[in-house]
Amino acid sequence: MLRAGSADVFHVYEAIAVGPHALLGEVIKLGPDDFVAQIYEDTTGLKPGDAVTGSGQPLSISLGPGLLGGIFDGLLRPLNAADGPFIQPGARGKPAQRFSFEPSVRLGERIRPGQTIGSVATARRQLCLAPPGMGPGIVRWVASAGEYSGEEPICRLELEEGATCEVALTHAWPVRKPRPAAQRLPIAGPMITGQRILDTLFPVGRGSRAAVPGGFGTGKTVLQEALAKWSDADIIIYVGCGERGNEMSEVLDELPKLQDSRSGRPLMERTVIIANTSNMPVAAREASVYTAITVAEYFRDQGLHVALMADSTSRWAEALREVSGRLGELPGEAGYPAYLSSRLAEFYERAGRVSTLAGTEGSVTIIGAISPPAGDLSEPVTMHTRRCVRTFWALDRARAHARFYPAVNPLQSYSGDVEALARWWQIQGNPDWLAQRKRLLELLEAQVQLERMARIVGMDALPPAQQLTLSNADLVNEAVLRQSSFSEVDRYCSPQRQTAILGLIIRFIDLARGAVEAGVHPDRIRELPVRRTLQRIGEEYGEERIAGIGALWKQLESEFAGLPREHANAG
Repeated sequence: MLRAGSADVFHVYEAIAVGPHALLGEVIKLGPDDFVAQIYEDTTGLKPGDAVTGSGQPLSISLGPGLLGGIFDGLLRPLNAADGPFIQPGARGKPAQRFSFEPSVRLGERIRPGQTIGSVATARRQLCLAPPGMGPGIVRWVASAGEYSGEEPICRLELEEGATCEVALTHAWPVRKPRPAAQRLPIAGPMITGQRILDTLFPVGRGSRAAVPGGFGTGKTVLQEALAKWSDADIIIYVGCGERGNEMSEVLDELPKLQDSRSGRPLMERTVIIANTSNMPVAAREASVYTAITVAEYFRDQGLHVALMADSTSRWAEALREVSGRLGELPGEAGYPAYLSSRLAEFYERAGRVSTLAGTEGSVTIIGAISPPAGDLSEPVTMHTRRCVRTFWALDRARAHARFYPAVNPLQSYSGDVEALARWWQIQGNPDWLAQRKRLLELLEAQVQLERMARIVGMDALPPAQQLTLSNADLVNEAVLRQSSFSEVDRYCSPQRQTAILGLIIRFIDLARGAVEAGVHPDRIRELPVRRTLQRIGEEYGEERIAGIGALWKQLESEFAGLPREHANAG
C-alpha cells in the first residue's frame, strides 16, 4: 500500500508508476488531500520523496498474438527461467517478437470496431482485430504481407471526425472493463469435459459458469488440470491465483509437455498460463483474475471458444479482504468486504456465449475453484459464488479419502444447464439422456438412505429389492462416476462412449430389477461375469473399443436369461 499527497491529479483505478524503478501500481482510494494506491510489485527500497507518476489510464494489459504458449504473472508479464527466479522491479512486457501478418482489408474499406484487419501466422492462426474502443474509419493504408513486431502499425484509418488512427498487432485494454460484444446468445451446447460424472450428470454449457468447491486434498487442482487437458475448448486460460508454489510448479512442469489429443500438437500452443503464487504481492493476486478474463475475452472476440480455469477464487477473495482491511473498511461476514458478492458477480458475468463485433460466434466458460476452510460449503465465498454460477461441482472429502476420483458428490452438486442441453444430447443419439440422468440420481439418493438403515439392522436384514438398489448404486459409482485422470485408457471419455456406457448400465439395472421381482437373489446378480466386466468398463473399453460396448448387450441379455432357470433348478 502507498499513501501519497496531491490527490487532485489522479483518478480511482488509474495506473501509476512509483519510485526510481517505475513500479506498477493502481489508485484505489482518493482522499481530500491524499490518495491510497496498491503496488503490484515488491516495494523494497521505496522511501519518502520518491516520485509517483500517473498514466492517465486505467490498469491495462497488452493483447496480441504473442500470448498463446506463454507463462505470465498476474499482470501479464512473462515468466522466463532465463531471467532468474524473480521478476525484476519495474519489468514490463515481453521482448520484441515479430509475427507474419497477412492483411484481409483493402484501401477505402470501412472498418468497424472489432472487425478483422488480417491474420497472424503463429502455431495457431490468430486474427488481428481493430480495437473495440476505436471508432469506425476508412482504411487509408494497410501494410503488405510480411513480418512485423507487435507494436508496429499495420493499418492506418481515417476516423469519422477527420482524425487518423494507427492499428498495430497488439493493443491495450483495461482489465476491469468487459470487452463489448454485439449480442449475448443463449446456451446451445455443452463444453465437453471428458469426465463422465460431469458431462452425464452435471454438464456445463459452453459460455456458462461453474464452481468447484472442495477442502484441502479433494482434488480441485487435479480436476481443473484434467479439464484443461481434455475439454473441447479452443483456448485454455489457466490462472493460479494465490496457489502454493509447489502446486503451480506441477502445472508449469506438466502442461508444456502434454500433447493435444485432437491435433497431435503441443497443448501449450492453445494455452495461456497466468501464475500468481501465494508469495507474490497480495495486490497482484487481486488483479490476476481480471487479467485472465480479459485475455479470455480477447480470444473470444476472434470467434474462439475459451475455457478459463481459476484456481482458486478463495485466494482472490482473501486478497480482497486483506486490501479492504488495510483501507480500514467496515468488514462484513467472516471479515470479507461488503462488496465481495458484487465483485464475484462482476467476474462470473463476463462469461458467456456471444455474437462478436466481427460477426462470428465465441464464448468464455469460467470454471472457478473454491477452497472453503475445513470444507465448509456454507462459508461466504462459496455461498456468494453459488448465486453467480449455473453449475456446482461439490468435491467430497470422504470420497477423496477413499481414493474415489473425481471426488464430486452427486447429491450436493447440480447443473442449471441441463434442460438447455437435452436437445444437444438428443442430436448426439441419446434421446433418453434426461430420463437416464434422473434415474441415476434417484438411485444414488436411495443408496444414501439405505446405507444408513443397513448400518443399523445389517445388510442381510434388508429386503432383496433394497439390497439390489445398493448393489446397482455401487455399480453406477464404479462404472460411470469413477474415472482416473492418470489412466491412459479412461482419462478421457467422449460423448459417444458415455452414451454407450450409460445405456448399457441402465439396461443392466432394468434386467436386474426384473430378475429380483422374479425371485432371483441379488447375490446371484452380483456374481454375474458381465457385472464384473461393467465395473471396469471404463478401463477395458477405451475410445477405440466403443463398438465393443454394444457387443456386451448380447452377453448381458444371455446371462440374465439364464438366471430364472438356475434359480428354479436350485430350488
